Amino acid sequence: MTTPEPPGCPVAHGGSLPGGLPVGVPLTPLYGPAVAEDPHGLYARLRERYGPVAPIELEPGVEAWLVLGYAELLELTRNEALFSKDSRRWRVPAEGRLAADSRLQPMTSWRPTLLNLDGAEHQRLRAAVADTLAQIDHRQLRGTTEAAANGLIDSWGPDGTADLVAQYARRLPLLVFTQLLGLPTDAGPHLIRLINDISDSGADSVRANQEFHAILVDLVQRRRATPSADLTSWLLAHPAALTDEEAVHHLVVMMVAGNETTICWTGNTLRLLLTDRRFRATLTGGRLTVSDALEEVLWRDPPTQNFPGRWATSDTVLGGQYISRGDLLVLGLAAANADPAAQGVSAATHGSLGGNRAHLAWGAGRHVCPAQHPARIIVETAVETLLHRLPDLQLAVPPGELTWRPSPWSRALTALPVLYSAFTPPRPPAPERPAWTPPTPEPAPSPSDSTPSAATSTARTPDSARPAPRSWWNSLAGWWSGR
Repeated sequence: MTTPEPPGCPVAHGGSLPGGLPVGVPLTPLYGPAVAEDPHGLYARLRERYGPVAPIELEPGVEAWLVLGYAELLELTRNEALFSKDSRRWRVPAEGRLAADSRLQPMTSWRPTLLNLDGAEHQRLRAAVADTLAQIDHRQLRGTTEAAANGLIDSWGPDGTADLVAQYARRLPLLVFTQLLGLPTDAGPHLIRLINDISDSGADSVRANQEFHAILVDLVQRRRATPSADLTSWLLAHPAALTDEEAVHHLVVMMVAGNETTICWTGNTLRLLLTDRRFRATLTGGRLTVSDALEEVLWRDPPTQNFPGRWATSDTVLGGQYISRGDLLVLGLAAANADPAAQGVSAATHGSLGGNRAHLAWGAGRHVCPAQHPARIIVETAVETLLHRLPDLQLAVPPGELTWRPSPWSRALTALPVLYSAFTPPRPPAPERPAWTPPTPEPAPSPSDSTPSAATSTARTPDSARPAPRSWWNSLAGWWSGR
């Protein structure tokens, strides 16, 4: 008796394409309007037709597999022997089928970073990055983020309107990251402009990449000579003994990857709070927290919905599909989160997932994102500060009119227009509390000699409560007019 071949078997379809995918199997595009307008519907249709692993097309003539199943994605990320992070194994560029100007180049080109290595070398670089990020003072990070958020809100005009993507979520992370890395303040606006040019892949992207690289090379050289209390100095001082070139590459990873993820996570969380009446009501009623909202977003609309990826080191089978050596497998993070086998149909469609952190938004296995804790502090502080300052914030358009960027990788809004009327002053900084010492027996002071308390019950005006202006925050907020 012949065992039926699983879907996608080359034998069943009479051969295979140059990329290893079977002849006769249609390749669903993972680009274009469908990814932006209804990715969840797209993933559901792929799951229904192919199961947990589906054949897709990343651009015309470039095939891959999309891993939709929760269990299959865990298997993929935990088995380095079969599924490598080294993109030099990919058959498509090896066969000359990836154009030099392909938009896949930035996401798939090999670089000597923790993102592209396996085994001991990956562990060495990952330890350097993870240990460096672990030195961040979380209380200081929260204060830095709140100050930056207040500076942005203060820069908005008096008409009670704002775009929370262009004027808030997209500006805030780099205001924080430049301080964390120890970059000079006067380099901030220029650096942000360069990152935007690189991300846009336009005519200026090559020049911007060269300038961006030169700035980071200079930063590494200066911190090598004169260490300070910042991420760059800690990275260089790590026992892993990174070279200057390795340090520059990993600063790029931390800035570009961390910036985009934090932008999307902030925007998607604010969208949830503005469009989901159930969630907003439970939040304001005290039954849920902003932290719960962050987790809900990581389940339903994670900032990175798909990520390339893994490359098969030999012929194998995953999720009932025959995978050929050199095939690219894309991590379907959003699709795996929605896998009914992982969370149940009712929870996937109706219930709140805010208290559950079993999602795969950060990846899994040895390559799980090492920056999730600082990112959480930045996003949580950004959302809490905005809700405190603008308590009557509401969406300025019907929810159905919100649009998404047409990216197969990021789940990012193009805009989030809002209206508000109330404008609450920033929280005053907590007064410094001196160390306690035993009292000495002295005569009680007269009323005229007493020192007034630092706290006051008198209502503060916006001007009196606002901290002293920081020229860099203000100039950067005024300079930036959106991506």
